[in-house]
Amino acid sequence: MTHRTVPGHVRDPALAEEGLLKIAWAGREMPVLRLIRERFAREKPLQGVRIAACLHVTSETANLVLTLQAGGAQVALCASNPLSTQDEVAAALAAHYEVPTFAIKGEDTDTYYRHIHRVLDHRPHITMDDGADLVSTLHKERRDLLPSVLGGTEETTTGVIRLRAMARQGLLRYPIIAVNDAQTKYLFDNRYGTGQSTLDGITRATNILWAGKRVVVVGYGWCGRGVAMRARGMGAQVVVCEVHPIRALEAVMDGFAVLPLLEAAREGDVFITVTGNINALDAPHFAVMKDGAILANAGHFNVEVNIPALEGMATGKRRVRPFVDEYTLPDGRRLYLLGEGRLINLAAAEGHPPAVMDMSFANQALAVEHLVKEGRALPPGVYPVPQEIDAQVATLKLASMGIRIDTLTEEQQRYLQSWEVGTA
Repeated sequence: MTHRTVPGHVRDPALAEEGLLKIAWAGREMPVLRLIRERFAREKPLQGVRIAACLHVTSETANLVLTLQAGGAQVALCASNPLSTQDEVAAALAAHYEVPTFAIKGEDTDTYYRHIHRVLDHRPHITMDDGADLVSTLHKERRDLLPSVLGGTEETTTGVIRLRAMARQGLLRYPIIAVNDAQTKYLFDNRYGTGQSTLDGITRATNILWAGKRVVVVGYGWCGRGVAMRARGMGAQVVVCEVHPIRALEAVMDGFAVLPLLEAAREGDVFITVTGNINALDAPHFAVMKDGAILANAGHFNVEVNIPALEGMATGKRRVRPFVDEYTLPDGRRLYLLGEGRLINLAAAEGHPPAVMDMSFANQALAVEHLVKEGRALPPGVYPVPQEIDAQVATLKLASMGIRIDTLTEEQQRYLQSWEVGTA
């Protein structure tokens, strides 16, 4: 079979056959997205719509792209993290599915942003982002494209935070749906996906035994909850560090030790940041960590571990395993930074399991369809996923699992909508 040459930049087109196998394997575990794809193929709700997507280029993302393509969309794709790309998947998308794909695992920062610009050259009607780098670049450097944009979607917590900051400052120029905040996203992807894939990435990078380790989880949002839960399940002694009093209280009530980070820094064997903030692990923490401490980040950007401070303190640095850099401090202690401080679950592993990304990407696909229909009527701002979409995704997921649930009777529905009936 011959394929039309499409613009793109991938590591090696010869990897495409391997990528096809990975895409198909992930698709087996994504029944909700498959059902949406079948409907999209019949109805073509995205016919002629140009989509610029800045997402982790993985086998799960490929199934989302193919769903959008089935709906009639023209999709151009780049990576949302320099270390998250699966090169074989990028090759398959470009060679077999004619998707302009700009993504190479390990690309430098200049290449990363050059790829974002190449995707924006697609002149999108819809943007799909994971971390808001594409939207930020569009607003700062490609403002001539803004009039044609109907709307966008954002996949992750960090990106939603950035977009809400833009909206507060009156800078956001079109409506964006915060897919991250859908209940079928954050309750499952953030908790079960991040929990499992973070430990998977650390295990692949280090081959450590979790049982008996003192694991410090920095941040107790939905991702932190998942990481702490999975670490405990592997036999680790888990300490949670938080700045939010309600989340800290919740961690205590969930049975975890809660300490100030400077105290926990003296005790931890493995440190995992999931804060979405800068310099969560900083020089004062490095100064008191014990020899052999492992540092990993599961937040979107590589700013949660203060790498410049660590490098400034170190007298030596060497790579001892793939994705493991050893920093030697003046007193001889060695600290081990994983995945260059980037998302460890995608840097050293394969990211979230497809079964959980099925829900996240189903929300993405249906949110894009919603924006194509309603985007022009929405003022600029950050919007929640419509409740009917969230409920539809949950319903389809339950059905795919063979699970049936009850429904309210008419009498029960009337009762919930009334105020008259009280104590009998």
